[in-house]
Amino acid sequence: MKIADDLLDSHVRMSVLPCVALNTHTGVILAANQAAAQLLSEPELAGRDIASYLGGRLPELIVFTEKVDHYQTSWTRDLTLVTSTGTEIQTEIHATMIRDDDATCLVMQIVDTGAFEMRSHNVSTHNLHAKGLMEWDRARDFFREMENENRLILDAAGEGIYGINLEGKTTFVNNAAQEMLGWTKEDLLGEDIHAMIHHHHLDGRKYPSRECPIYHSFRNEQVNRVEDEVFWHKNGRPIQVEYTSTPIYDQQVLAGAVVIFRDVSERRENERKLRSAMDQIDALRERLEQENEYLQEEIRSVRSHYDLAGSSPAIMRTLAQIELVSKTQSNVLITGEGGTGKSLVASAIHKSSSRARRPIIRINCAGISPSTFESELFGHVRGAFQGAIHDRTGKLEIANGGTLYLDEVSEIPIELQGKILKTLQEQSLERLGDNRVSKINVRVIASSSKDLTACIRNGTLRQDLYFYLNVFPIECQPLRERLSDIPELTRHFLSLACERLNLEKPTITKANIRQLQDYHWPGNVRELQNVVERGAILSRGEKLVLDLQNGPGRSSPSEHAEILTEQQMQDLQISNIVACLKRCGGRVSGEDGAARMLGLKPTTLYSRIKKYGILVEDGE
Repeated sequence: MKIADDLLDSHVRMSVLPCVALNTHTGVILAANQAAAQLLSEPELAGRDIASYLGGRLPELIVFTEKVDHYQTSWTRDLTLVTSTGTEIQTEIHATMIRDDDATCLVMQIVDTGAFEMRSHNVSTHNLHAKGLMEWDRARDFFREMENENRLILDAAGEGIYGINLEGKTTFVNNAAQEMLGWTKEDLLGEDIHAMIHHHHLDGRKYPSRECPIYHSFRNEQVNRVEDEVFWHKNGRPIQVEYTSTPIYDQQVLAGAVVIFRDVSERRENERKLRSAMDQIDALRERLEQENEYLQEEIRSVRSHYDLAGSSPAIMRTLAQIELVSKTQSNVLITGEGGTGKSLVASAIHKSSSRARRPIIRINCAGISPSTFESELFGHVRGAFQGAIHDRTGKLEIANGGTLYLDEVSEIPIELQGKILKTLQEQSLERLGDNRVSKINVRVIASSSKDLTACIRNGTLRQDLYFYLNVFPIECQPLRERLSDIPELTRHFLSLACERLNLEKPTITKANIRQLQDYHWPGNVRELQNVVERGAILSRGEKLVLDLQNGPGRSSPSEHAEILTEQQMQDLQISNIVACLKRCGGRVSGEDGAARMLGLKPTTLYSRIKKYGILVEDGE
């Protein structure tokens, strides 16, 4: 072919070194000069397959050919040729890629490095002998000193430093790199360092050298800086590093790259700890803000009870139960009609417990819509659902370390009761939209004004949740069953109302107490508090004026009253006066007299006693 003739004339035959021209597609030798034929001990090389002279090193030739194709010209010492007689020849090959319209060929000039080094050695020896041994010693010492100085500079550096040639083989490595990587320079020099320290990503994926920025440095002749990769210690431990890889040149010819790296594992760990600490601070700040909000609500509510007032057997039994259970961490279930003081009992248990320094978080289960109940209780992260524009701490998380009070627990949506039970049992929760699990330490107090066994039967309360909560049951008795507490409760509520409303405190009469004790109190203590506060507002004199209005549970006296005759009315009045005298020990006048209790003047009462012929002794 035409390209072969040109090569024979201009490149192959004119070369003073052994030279061959290859077809890059077939590997067939197109032309060779006489020096190449002598080197390979083959009289006629043209037309032969170059693979027969490579001794199984065809892949190395292919890689070298691609390198020459990329740079147009290159050289290598990695190819060893084998003569037709089987003798291996260490070579240095300089190659050029030649193209025309018909074909592409690789022209290789071959240097027998063994013979070359022998000739160089002989020449150097001759020169050294010619100049004398003293000059040879001076040169040796000069270069040795230069090498030592360069080594001292590299070893004094705190960063790890190593160099690689164009084949990716390690050419030097300093002490810092050896200490950080666990490999010695004997382990690394001349080896593929990528395969030893940079072979995998941190997540376990393989890291091919063709993707490595270090190799890009000399392949693309560019400086690369990387801050988020790992090298691998000899013992298999990953080392987080940041490094800079820079191409290096030898007399303006690209020779490889130098890598300077530092171990940033400790710094990254400190950064991680700092981020974690900042996250904890943010969570604590959010939690404190939420707790402050709840505490402010507690203050604004101006609760009229800091202690349970009363001395009846029922209230004494409740106080004893509070004393027993407050010293434990057991769950408590408080039952009773509305207004009987279930919330007071819960507060008293919390304040007497070891959790008193933390808040009691109250959840009115009947006052939260089913659609927002889960978010209110568990909290959510931003984007968990439409409208969740920021993170929110749930009440369970706010109650961590304190007490969670579930008021009207039977009103919890049935579809959430299982999740709530699991959370309370495991003492761990996940915010909506989050997969992180947070540990909590919450004591639960629940209350209900309903018959919970009936709720279980009709399917509005899970039986397992009921059993979980009902560790220590406390029943709050209705006010009508502890009438002896009414005087103390009345005084307590009147003092609080007058102080809050800035009113003068009126006097509570026995008639007031009797009137209150005669009422059946469907609203229990809460209704009593309202009645007393209304009386404080209505009173304009020294005595308390009570207004027991008809309520939803109380019918008007005239609706079912029996019609009495005049004689029956007189007999009833006589019986009433006699009963009053007995209660007052026969005293008519005075602070504790019957006249004061009946709301009459003493003279009026004396007149009626005389009129009806009642003996004062009847009252004894």
